[in-house]
Amino acid sequence: MEAPMHDEMTKEAPPRAGRRQWIGLAVLALPTLLVALDIGVLFLAVPHLSADLGTSSVEQLWIADVYGFFLAGFLITMGTLGDRIGRRRLLLVGGAAFGLASVLAAYSGSPGMLIA
Repeated sequence: MEAPMHDEMTKEAPPRAGRRQWIGLAVLALPTLLVALDIGVLFLAVPHLSADLGTSSVEQLWIADVYGFFLAGFLITMGTLGDRIGRRRLLLVGGAAFGLASVLAAYSGSPGMLIA
């Protein structure tokens, strides 16, 4: 007795991703790439920061980890806020706040100011 044959040959191929799906994937992957790049740059800068600011090992840990803590904490909160006030408006406000915080961090004179 022969084994039953599967209908694999008669099944249609799944639809291929179009241009819109690839653009959507790129839009979703770009923020992840930017976060990874920011954290990588921060890890490369930690030795220079510790030499310039005289940070302790605990302060170095806070400097390296505070970015991830805030990102994780704001993820759900900002998603909900974006639903309420609009994603575009939140993106513009968030981009401006990130730029301002980056400028303040660049000119920080103490480890505490950099962490804050």
